[in-house]
Amino acid sequence: MPNSTTTETTPQQADGSLSHGLKQRHLSMIALGGVIGAGLFVGSGAGIAVAGPSIVVAYALSGVLVMLVMRMLGEMSAAYPSSGSFSAHAERAIGPWAGFAAGWSFWVLLCTAVGLEGIGAAKIVQGWLPGTPQWMWVALFMVVFCGTNLAAVKNFGEFEFWFAALKVGAISLFLILGVLAIAGVLPGTDAPGTSNLTDFMPNGGDGLVIGLLASVFAYGGLETVTIAAAESQDPVRGVASAVRTAMWRIAVFYIGSMAVAVTLVPWDSKEVTAKGPYIATLEHMGIPGASQLMNVVILVALLSAMNANIYGASRIAFSLVERGLGPKVLARLSGGVPRIAVVTSSVLGFVCVLLSYWRPDDIFKWLLNMIGAVILIVWIFIAVSQLLLRRRIEREAPERLVVRMWAFPWLTWVALAGMAAIFVLMWREPDTRTQLYSSGGMALFLAAVGYGWQRLRAKG
Repeated sequence: MPNSTTTETTPQQADGSLSHGLKQRHLSMIALGGVIGAGLFVGSGAGIAVAGPSIVVAYALSGVLVMLVMRMLGEMSAAYPSSGSFSAHAERAIGPWAGFAAGWSFWVLLCTAVGLEGIGAAKIVQGWLPGTPQWMWVALFMVVFCGTNLAAVKNFGEFEFWFAALKVGAISLFLILGVLAIAGVLPGTDAPGTSNLTDFMPNGGDGLVIGLLASVFAYGGLETVTIAAAESQDPVRGVASAVRTAMWRIAVFYIGSMAVAVTLVPWDSKEVTAKGPYIATLEHMGIPGASQLMNVVILVALLSAMNANIYGASRIAFSLVERGLGPKVLARLSGGVPRIAVVTSSVLGFVCVLLSYWRPDDIFKWLLNMIGAVILIVWIFIAVSQLLLRRRIEREAPERLVVRMWAFPWLTWVALAGMAAIFVLMWREPDTRTQLYSSGGMALFLAAVGYGWQRLRAKG
């Protein structure tokens, strides 16, 4: 049974104890930059290497699923803005145990991701300054972004605004140059036509499946805007605007850039996997300093992800504790900021970095497997919550349906079927099967703990 004690705040008063320092321009740029994550720049080369030009289809298919998930999340977040986002919606729709499992599993994912992004960023800087220790750069980045998030939320918004602006500008320039090169009007390049697209699925259906799995996880980070919206001056407008523009952002940035890369550069080029599709494509076009230029953009993407994930982890933890689903100390506010939650999330991120040095072959590898499928588990909670909440909102407060899921409930069921299909595909692949078992095991453990916590609260 859903938790009857969950506070149903109005959009104007949602999470009122937090500050509301984010402006609409912050949210708009966070929404834009959120779809240009480190996964797109860093991980897409491996997808092209196995899927070939069909990686465009893989990104399109997973992009449709992500758009459906974002529409469902947007509907609920516009109706009930909360820093807990999908965790708060799951609690309201399904029960405290669901909010507990969804929220804490996502918190583990974000804290681990902070560490991984710190390692990636440190490697880039170490390449420029050889001989400097990697851990030193990670520690510096952690201190900077922990400090940013300890200050007023508008500081986080400003950092993300300029990070996102640089990412959007870089990928927009990449797309413009790519289209000019494909058309044969860029000086020094010849139009390739379809010569690089003839072997569209070089590894058959199996290659497409691996590319599809890689593309799904590249979309991580889109949820941040619904978490941040609760601290904006107009949460409903912010969520509605971000969700309504999700379709063209995904189509242009992800699918468009993959199409440009595989059209201009042969899919089996060693540079695509060694340097990444963006550097390989820019070098093919004869852009001077392409490698260093893209390294700067990738560094910014990684630092942006660190900043956003520390923010997201602290707000998810704060919301969980505020709703009675965690240790109360994490809910302490100072200046409208949950500073203990910020520090705790940052410290755990750095612990993950230390584990990558101390225990790379067992504990750290186990941790990576454990978070491998968390995002899919969260999406399932989102879809089930939306199925249950939509009818209730229509019945009790129809005016809150500022954003509506398309073709409800049919497309929600289509999205759930798509998620189930991805789970099956993960089970078929040896590399992802371990991730599926580990993430599923963590989710079941947290669900059991959450159910026990729910029973204790009911008795108390």
